[in-house]
Amino acid sequence: MELQGKTALVTGGNSGIGLAAARLLLAQGARVAITGRDRAKLDAAATELGGDVLAIAGDLNKAADLAEVTRAVAEKFGKLDIVFANAGISGPTPLGATTYEAFTEILNTNLTSVFFTVQAVLPLLSDGAAVVLNGSVMRELAVAGTAAYSAAKAGITGMAKVLATELAPRGIRVNTVIPGATRTPIWTRGAREGVTLDATEAALAPRIPLGRLALADEVAQAAVFLASPRASGITAAEIVVDGGTIGAPSGGAMFRR
Repeated sequence: MELQGKTALVTGGNSGIGLAAARLLLAQGARVAITGRDRAKLDAAATELGGDVLAIAGDLNKAADLAEVTRAVAEKFGKLDIVFANAGISGPTPLGATTYEAFTEILNTNLTSVFFTVQAVLPLLSDGAAVVLNGSVMRELAVAGTAAYSAAKAGITGMAKVLATELAPRGIRVNTVIPGATRTPIWTRGAREGVTLDATEAALAPRIPLGRLALADEVAQAAVFLASPRASGITAAEIVVDGGTIGAPSGGAMFRR
């Protein structure tokens, strides 16, 4: 229970990596606030989690919703010791066939709103607090049709280091977890609706040295470690959880002789 008495905010905490992180934070003694756009899914997640959970519905791209998240957290907890800025969306943005609205929605959700989330809760952050941003291996894989998502995640990498620099005088650490392909609902939404996680894993596994998708809990474990006292000397750093995709790219089954 190393996080006993600590308070945490997990954006996008109603599914996938965010939900797994909220579960781990609770198990380690923290009080947790989660956010999500869909009230029904958010309430279902809060019921599943149990414990001392504050569920706040809102779209973090909207200033009014972000202000409400900050107000609700302040009213319930008074302070924050941990922020896991996890909320994000994906979607295709191929060159020559992408609208301005589609491109900017992905950038706003995955990058701009992350900055403004940290800025909004900054007055609540205790000295010595921990901020963890959710990046992605997509920042460097150059997958065709992913310009907006890849650019946003590359931006997370750069922004995290700037935030770590600015918050260092208060002892606030800022780190990033970098997931590879992970078994979460993001693979079955939007343009991929109707595609199963098993089918996705079968298609991608040959490219991954460990031969499988990561589990949401594996990524969450890394994020919660970065937020914990065990990482007290770590800031402006990253933990990559991708089965070797970017570190050992020719280790996948399809590249082996």
